[in-house]
Amino acid sequence: MLQITDLTFNAWGRKFLEDASVSLPPGAKVGLVGRNGIGKSTLFKLILGELAAGGDEISLPKTARIGSVDQEHPATPVSVLETILEADEERHTLLGRLETAEPEEMGEIWTRLIEIDADAAPARAAEILVGLGFDQENQQRPMSEFSGGWRMRVALAAALFAEPDMLLLDEPTNYLDLEGALWLEARLKKYPHTALIISHDREMLNEVCTHILHLANRTLELYTGNYDQFEKARAEKARLQMSAKAKQDAERAHLQAFVDRFKAKASKAAQAQSRMKRLAKMQPVATTIEERVAPFILPSPPRPLAPPLIRLERANVGYEPGKPILRNLNLRMDLDDRIGLLGVNGAGKSTFAKMIAGALNVSEGELHRDRKMRVGWFHQHQIEAMDPTDTPLEIIRRAMPDAPESARRSKLAQWGLGYEKQETTVASLSGGERARLLLNQVAMDAPHILILDEPTNHLDIDSRRALLDALNDYSGAVILITHDRSLMEMVADRLWLAAEGTVKPWDGDMDDYAKYVLDRAKMAAVKPSQVKEEAAVAAPAQNNKGKKNEKKSGPSPSTLRHAVKKAEERMAQLTAEIARIDDDMANASVSNPKALEGLTRARAKTQADLDAAEAAWVAAEEALAEVS
Repeated sequence: MLQITDLTFNAWGRKFLEDASVSLPPGAKVGLVGRNGIGKSTLFKLILGELAAGGDEISLPKTARIGSVDQEHPATPVSVLETILEADEERHTLLGRLETAEPEEMGEIWTRLIEIDADAAPARAAEILVGLGFDQENQQRPMSEFSGGWRMRVALAAALFAEPDMLLLDEPTNYLDLEGALWLEARLKKYPHTALIISHDREMLNEVCTHILHLANRTLELYTGNYDQFEKARAEKARLQMSAKAKQDAERAHLQAFVDRFKAKASKAAQAQSRMKRLAKMQPVATTIEERVAPFILPSPPRPLAPPLIRLERANVGYEPGKPILRNLNLRMDLDDRIGLLGVNGAGKSTFAKMIAGALNVSEGELHRDRKMRVGWFHQHQIEAMDPTDTPLEIIRRAMPDAPESARRSKLAQWGLGYEKQETTVASLSGGERARLLLNQVAMDAPHILILDEPTNHLDIDSRRALLDALNDYSGAVILITHDRSLMEMVADRLWLAAEGTVKPWDGDMDDYAKYVLDRAKMAAVKPSQVKEEAAVAAPAQNNKGKKNEKKSGPSPSTLRHAVKKAEERMAQLTAEIARIDDDMANASVSNPKALEGLTRARAKTQADLDAAEAAWVAAEEALAEVS
């Protein structure tokens, strides 16, 4: 699908790539990994043509469509759902042509609309939007009513809906909650074309990716398998390199010793000269250079407090009198609890964190806490709120007013901010460097509770591992809100769910919660009134004992029975099609990879259509049972 040959790119006073080559197979899900600032986003811009490499080093099939999510959707008066539907340019163009087409053209247009399954587009768009957090009501709201973060979700939904042949995603989970990240992971696993994904989310790289593309030392190297398999392969490669280097060093030392001993003797001059030539021809064995990752410093509280740290009894909390966001909270948190806080955006997770941090008082009920308890609170908006003209040294001076300058600089160095970074403005620091500065700062007073709200948004995989190590060494309590599933699984020993206006313990593990999220998204996307266009038509109004005519709130039984029948017919048709494709795959020649690839794609699309038909059938059956 994508071919990169001897790509060299220099810009802004540095070299990003040097003679880099790679070929991505069609249909692959490739994770692009590498340290922060190494040039991953720059490579995306080169592929998209936003930056020029200078030649034809990057090639794609002429008919290939490339899609990406490079910026948020504009704040237009168009509804969210219509914005997504317009992302299918062919469908949008054909529907526009229908309005002005001559009669002889309309048959051709309708034929093409049927071929691309245009009727199913609204349901498919709604399914994607629900998965990314837009309920049915929000899908009808104009884009102008949503914040930048939510418009980024719309841009992601549009890219998924358009299904380009080459999908480029740069940190797609950064604007998602855990629920959205879980849904996206499941969606990308079924994506029918090639996807290249920049991500530091280990769980996504493991679950979604069939290949890992590693950018390091200005070169590209493709590994088969997921991220765990990539790490094993790279570690084995490093071991073999070190072994080869040790052998070469021993041989070099042996040859040099012979030369040093005999080069002055006439009888051995020829042999010495021969060994000198061998030394000159020996190419040094390239070894993998591991960059040091600075640890996170999370000091544990020196003296434990009497348990419990927090006790909530019938507590309500909100921002306006009489309008609580969370109600009837009955929870307890002890000294060594590691709480993973689950829930969709808007469910009250941040409100709960503010209450525990002491930034928001309960309006009713009781919140018991020790007055000596210290809380370290990191939330994702702190990074955005930093003064761009500030410097790390100025920040640490305010945090350590009585400390000598050498102690302040030493503290910053421990946090991974070397001398050259300490007087750099915040605006010039990377997102990962700013996150490091704030995470270490909120923990420097050895708090009894650490509240971490999306701490990994700007951290690469190695930095996330360093944070995990620090959290495992930290002996205080932790409340963790994150879309990084692997971090949640490795840190949290208890799960609480914010939903339906309260917070309660979740009885299950992360696998159970992932299933719950995906099932809920599936059911929310397919409502009885949206099973088929016919089922969306309300029944005629009826006169009820002299009252004014009123429309029925839902479709009639006959309409739903018709929808059930059509769904069953569709399921039977698709099941037969899958059986036919399976037979063709069994008979296809292994030596013809293109034929097998085409059959594999066709089967994946047909299976997806069958899943959608089954969902429509279930929804119609349930709706029919309600009205019968």
